[in-house]
Amino acid sequence: MPLILIGANHKTAPLELRESLSFGPEEQAEALQSLLEPPGLDEALILSTCNRTEVLAHGADPHVCVQRVRSLMVGRSPQLERELEEHIYVLMDSQAVRHLFSVASSMDSMVVGEPQILGQVKEAYRLAVQNGTAGPMLNRLLHHAFRVSKRVRTETDIGRGAVSVAYAAVEMARSIFRSLMDKTVLLVGAGEMVELAAKHLKERGVQRILVSNRTLSRAEALAAQLGGQAVPLESLSSQLYRADMVLSCTGSQMPIIGLEHVKSALRTRKNRPMFFIDIAVPRDVDPRVGNLNNVFLYDLDDLQKVVENHKGARQEELKKATAILEEETKRFSSWLNTLEAEPTIRALARWADQVRQGELERSIQKLKGLSEKERETLEAMSKAIVSKLLHRPISRIREQSGKEGSAGYLEVARELFGLNGETK
Repeated sequence: MPLILIGANHKTAPLELRESLSFGPEEQAEALQSLLEPPGLDEALILSTCNRTEVLAHGADPHVCVQRVRSLMVGRSPQLERELEEHIYVLMDSQAVRHLFSVASSMDSMVVGEPQILGQVKEAYRLAVQNGTAGPMLNRLLHHAFRVSKRVRTETDIGRGAVSVAYAAVEMARSIFRSLMDKTVLLVGAGEMVELAAKHLKERGVQRILVSNRTLSRAEALAAQLGGQAVPLESLSSQLYRADMVLSCTGSQMPIIGLEHVKSALRTRKNRPMFFIDIAVPRDVDPRVGNLNNVFLYDLDDLQKVVENHKGARQEELKKATAILEEETKRFSSWLNTLEAEPTIRALARWADQVRQGELERSIQKLKGLSEKERETLEAMSKAIVSKLLHRPISRIREQSGKEGSAGYLEVARELFGLNGETK
């Protein structure tokens, strides 16, 4: 039963393509249902973050699985269909397993070792369970992935000294402004990434912080922690001029800071420079803003260069983590490979038990006057004989399952025991 993972991430696709593929929570629920509605696909999960959109699917026919998921992705952005084919990856079975383990362990993140991705994988799994698209296969796989992530963090120091996207954003701001102490910073959004950025900004001496969020109470709560001021989201455009630096990360599917908003702010500021860091996907800031004079606009792809400079120190830990990944992938793949043989094993067991029962009934009819205890003894003996006879062929079938040529091996076994009339 094939396991397939199709996706695009910060390593394979530009930001423009990634944002066209991103899903909000409500869109994920709808997309999950659409994947499973026609027959052919049994389970599905969608992971959509700032840096990746990936669909994990399980079904009987790999071609159906791949086609269904490709169609979903193309439907997100039909005009980019040709470009999409160049940037997505298609992974099957053990490759899909290894990739998921790598993602959950933050080894495939832009910021290797960052802790946020595990929470995002868990949320993707929760949505799949909630929508009834996670079954036995994904349940087992995802819980194994969570254990792998915990093992990587416990047995290595991969998370020590990890540079978060929020940290990289603040470092980039420092490269533009010599000092942040006299700057006013506007934070748009009140999620985990914005909170992390706020912490780094305070450590760099920022005194004036504005916080704007769709839910005003959350903006007020974060502003209170920072000694800042909350700004209602509907007042954002009129308050934009106050900010020297704007850091935005919301879940909006459309830009919330437009070109005209920034032009107006610049006029009020008498063209004093403004620095924008947009770490949202889809982007919160209209990309055309970057063409304005006295405006510095950076997005996630720009921040990746800052992050790369900090990776070298953790190379040794990456080697340790990779070894764990290989070991755990092999362990899960071994179980996955045995699934190929299960229909043949079940058919063999059913056939053997039918033969046993038939012969047992004939023998009991000939041996008249048997007590109930004697009947039970004969029943137990017949089951023990069949179990011992089947142990070796079943063990050999499982050993060969998943190896090259195993399909032919299973077919020979079915032919040998006359099982081709049985339901596979």
